[in-house]
Amino acid sequence: MSINSRHSLPFLPGYTFRDVTKSAFHRPQTLGYKNGYALPRRPPVGTAPLLSEQLAQNEISDLSLQTPDVTSGHIKTPDFIPAHVTLDKKVLCFNAYFHEDVLYSPDEKSRVRSVVIYYYLEDDSMCIIEPLVENSGIPQGKVIKRQRLPKNSRGEHYHWKDLNLGMDLEVYGVIYRITHCDAFTQEFMESEGIIVNDPEPMPVDPYIAHRNRPQPSYIARSDLDRVKKFLTMDRKVLRFFALWDSTDSLYGETKPVTIQYYLVDDTVEVREVHEPNSGRDPFPVLMRRQKLPKKIKSEHFPRCVLEVSPQEVDEYYSPKDFQVGETVKLMGRRFLLYDCDGFTKSYYQKNHSDLELKPREGPKKADTVQDRKREVPPYNGFGSLEDSLQNCLSLVPEPPKKNMIKMLENDHKVLRYTARLDSQYPEDDGRPFILSYFLSDDMISIFEKRTSGIMGGKFLEKTRVPKPGSTVENPEFYSPADFTVGATVEVFGHRFVLTDADHYVLKYLESISDQIPSQTLDSMRQRLGTHLDQGTANPNASLTLNI
Repeated sequence: MSINSRHSLPFLPGYTFRDVTKSAFHRPQTLGYKNGYALPRRPPVGTAPLLSEQLAQNEISDLSLQTPDVTSGHIKTPDFIPAHVTLDKKVLCFNAYFHEDVLYSPDEKSRVRSVVIYYYLEDDSMCIIEPLVENSGIPQGKVIKRQRLPKNSRGEHYHWKDLNLGMDLEVYGVIYRITHCDAFTQEFMESEGIIVNDPEPMPVDPYIAHRNRPQPSYIARSDLDRVKKFLTMDRKVLRFFALWDSTDSLYGETKPVTIQYYLVDDTVEVREVHEPNSGRDPFPVLMRRQKLPKKIKSEHFPRCVLEVSPQEVDEYYSPKDFQVGETVKLMGRRFLLYDCDGFTKSYYQKNHSDLELKPREGPKKADTVQDRKREVPPYNGFGSLEDSLQNCLSLVPEPPKKNMIKMLENDHKVLRYTARLDSQYPEDDGRPFILSYFLSDDMISIFEKRTSGIMGGKFLEKTRVPKPGSTVENPEFYSPADFTVGATVEVFGHRFVLTDADHYVLKYLESISDQIPSQTLDSMRQRLGTHLDQGTANPNASLTLNI
């Protein structure tokens, strides 16, 4: 049922009429795709028209009075492209600035802050970004995020037609002065018929202009210009390697030290050189950083005074007093300067070329524990050789390193052999076993078959088996080249005779034939029924062992 809204009849029984032209009463789908773009579409025939599709009377009259240019023939219309696709990623860029008042500052009253205004043509949105200035101390970056900016209180928004050079743009109470734009923006505006004004220069920030103003310079004496000395000599240190000779005292010895002369304030520091595990206290500073007096004004200066004031010092130690190859006396102690670092040598060659540096041979280092050859204790029989060796290499043993490439390449590759036990006891002689050799880690495991009177099961856990006669120092382990049909393998005192092998064994041995003796390959081919000239397995032979 529908209501006749034209006559505005009351919604009462008898006052409503059914629309006979309406055949579909569902809500029609008004969205569709055309050439890959989502577009609205008109409802089909038989449904109620949408309010947006209802045309005014003057529009219907204009459409009815229009006459087509071509009355016959097929007209090919171009593909429709929406505006948001045509204007995608097309942005107008304007440069602008605004004034910011600075309160309670004696240096500045206002700042000039430059911004960049971006106008996105696809959805008429705008964003304002302030370029970052290093060490400005002002929070900068995105001033206004991308959105449609209001133009006035009537709900209107800014359009690209409202933007031009030399105009003021008011956004949320802030007035932005547009100065210039980029080449694409100017070309787009002129193509749309808008006359672009002349660009304006960006005003200079008064605080920046005040900072860039040259400061008055004063000429001072070189010995009193401490700021210049700090700027030129900061972090420049002369380093000397010396020997402290204290043999004249009780339990005296010669100790290696380093003397550091700081050029920025002419101070000296002496540090001891401690070797690892030397047993000395962990306090390397022998003399703290200070200025060392070289000559005192009064010759009768009392020796009991511990501190000397600057007024009583006539001269301090300078770089000229430290000469490599000579002995210098600091605080009553003798130091032999035998060498220096590269920066010190270049400093003396540049500033004190008259002083000759005579490097001497330094103290010889004694053989440390790291330089001595480590002796591995004998094997105690617990665990494998690799695990026991880790207890000798570190206090907290770590698992031995494995060949990961070999493990990945030979993962799940196993060589299987049938063997019988060769024992001196008649009840054990001839017991059947399966010997498996794992190529990933060169380990062997032995499994016993179930026979009458014997349960069978695992005989040997997966482990590396050394050859008989090998020593603990140089162990030799079994490899695929040692397993031939008829060979005897001794495993921890038990003798096994190989009777048969899997066909995969022959296939693997032939792939590495340059590493396998020819006798081993011949025995495998004869046993598995293969031809020596072809080198291929007999197709009638079984490819797996009957375990």
